[in-house]
Amino acid sequence: MASTDPSAGFPPIESSSARILILGSLPGQASIDVQQYYAHPRNAFWTIMRGLTGADGDYDERCRHLASSGIAVWDVLQQSVRPGSLDSSIRVDTARPNDFAQFFDRHRALRVIGFNGRKAQDLFNRLVDTELPRRAATALLPSTSPAHASMTAEAKLEVWRGILSPYLEGGMP
Repeated sequence: MASTDPSAGFPPIESSSARILILGSLPGQASIDVQQYYAHPRNAFWTIMRGLTGADGDYDERCRHLASSGIAVWDVLQQSVRPGSLDSSIRVDTARPNDFAQFFDRHRALRVIGFNGRKAQDLFNRLVDTELPRRAATALLPSTSPAHASMTAEAKLEVWRGILSPYLEGGMP
């Protein structure tokens, strides 16, 4: 029987100088089990981050590397009921978004919000206060989830690189 207990998200990977915010929807079960973002072994997120920034090593080292590279990672949802790990199973009627007003206030250098898949973008557009000041551009990125298997990890990396590289170099396209 599927659980009706809400899944809870994690605190962001962040630094005050973040220029890029990567938003997922809500951690999947593999991530919740080990309390690490993108822990499913077939999720391409960390492969893409290694290709973009050189982030390598154990989880804590990779997180520090992302923060020092100007990349923050978070999820749109603070919590929601989601039986299983598929984004399509998120029960929007139980969804509680994270506090983006505070996040944006703490991250004045933010220049782009990259949505890790359409569900993250849809949840953000539906649940986050649209009156929040937006200094940042937004970009839909191909989902790193193994459920999005129509693209290889290498193809996803090339799309992510094309969109995010200008922000990694500190500029604004």
